[in-house]
Amino acid sequence: MAMTMTEKILAAHAGLSEVHPGQIINAKVDLVLANELSAIVAIEEFSKIKGAKNVFDPHKIVIIPDHFTPNKDIQSAKVAKKVREFALEHNTLYYEVGRMGIEHVLLPEQGLVRPGQLVIGGDSHTCTYGALGMVATGVGSTDIAVAWALGEVWLKVPPTIRIEFKGKKKPWVSGKDMILYMIGRLGVDGAIYSAIEFCGEGIAELSIAERLTMANMVIEAGAKNGVFAVDAKTEAYVKAATNQPYTVYTSDPDAEYAQTIVYDMDDIEPQVAFPHLPSNTKPISQVGDVTINQVVIGSCTNGRIEDLRIAAGLLKGKKIHPRVRCIIIPGTQKVYLDAMKEGLLETFIQAECVVSTPTCGPCVGGHMGILADGERCVSTTNRNFVGRMGHVTSEIYLASPAVAAATALRGKLADPGQL
Repeated sequence: MAMTMTEKILAAHAGLSEVHPGQIINAKVDLVLANELSAIVAIEEFSKIKGAKNVFDPHKIVIIPDHFTPNKDIQSAKVAKKVREFALEHNTLYYEVGRMGIEHVLLPEQGLVRPGQLVIGGDSHTCTYGALGMVATGVGSTDIAVAWALGEVWLKVPPTIRIEFKGKKKPWVSGKDMILYMIGRLGVDGAIYSAIEFCGEGIAELSIAERLTMANMVIEAGAKNGVFAVDAKTEAYVKAATNQPYTVYTSDPDAEYAQTIVYDMDDIEPQVAFPHLPSNTKPISQVGDVTINQVVIGSCTNGRIEDLRIAAGLLKGKKIHPRVRCIIIPGTQKVYLDAMKEGLLETFIQAECVVSTPTCGPCVGGHMGILADGERCVSTTNRNFVGRMGHVTSEIYLASPAVAAATALRGKLADPGQL
């Protein structure tokens, strides 16, 4: 039977010769991820599993407090303390303040996720790692607890939607713009419980950072996971991060897809997702006159060194608009250090931005940039739901680092190509 990449990886981890969409399987996992919010619930559920005294393999469990760290208040400190104690008791892989980063930036950087793996995480954006040719998906805390105990996950094989980007990028168009464009056409429910397999000339030219950005946001179209074929760029990235082995899977030429959608890169310009859905997208040429109070550049979507370089390139030698607060959040300590060595932090501070320690922070309305009533924010994050970053009357506009930096300079939604 011909199979897609996702089906082949799931079959291999279920110990089966083949699987088909809709089939329920038990699959062995290569890595189980939790942050402090999902771990705190999973710890409670783990304690209820009869006979589960130890985790199945401490080297395959990663716990990263990143949403409210450094702790923003007493409650978040109590949560972090309990999660920290569990991680140390079970000797799991654990990354905290000073050694950590935003989970979905940190794991690829550390070489913990590799082609051919099956990874589950207690965070919806675990799908990020599919950029490296693997199946990665978010699950609930109960699934995390069971996986801690058994090293397995129970799931349904998703159908696969093939998305082809035909042609090459226009100036200032990035992977973030491509995924916003796709979500704008599919809608937030256009790929519910489906795998999205990306292909085409437009995909091949993307950096790994851009592919990670795109895979990160497939969940915003309702997808179970997103996958990219492994190519020379993938292998170079993975080999630079780790010497651990990996397996490359490819879709069969006659694999069956639920549907195939082709997008022409000539039709894509920088995009902005207006409130209050990631699918409410407009090309930058049609955004109109929208004044902005705050800009956030960072997050698990766009907090990599490549993203900071783009923003710094636009901000260098300039000052942000006096009405704007611009917050820069490197994705990991390594990204922070690299940005410092390259002089990017100096560029940001001279432009009158503030630079934060790595944290999810404002993306989830945690800290480091909460919005007041009626305020507008352009953010390189992945969601712009009502009240996501603060007051329910505030507004979030999703965009690339280039559009965000241009907006910080102009004080309103701006095209980086027109600076």
